[in-house]
Amino acid sequence: MGVVTINNNQNNLLMKKLLLASLALFCASAIVVQAEDAAAAPKKAKHKLTAEQKQLQSEMVTKYDTNKDGKLDKAERAAMSQEDKDKMAAAGLGMKKKAAAEAPKADAAK
Repeated sequence: MGVVTINNNQNNLLMKKLLLASLALFCASAIVVQAEDAAAAPKKAKHKLTAEQKQLQSEMVTKYDTNKDGKLDKAERAAMSQEDKDKMAAAGLGMKKKAAAEAPKADAAK
């Protein structure tokens, strides 16, 4: 009986190793397939600005860019007048998801 127990233990160990190797192979193949899918997926095209949007954006940067880095940071956007914010929103510029959700509420209040 002692011999049978040793063989069962060896078989159990062999089965565990085989199961672990199979699981590792499965995970590796899943990662490869996912990477291939990501590489094959078309990249989302960046929205191109119209000439009017570019001009308006340039005007706003010129008017409100206090640190002269060529961009409007959070503080500079906060300093914008409501009229200029409305102009940018009407042109389709600078609307964040949160701000876009609040915009209809502000229009309804007027």
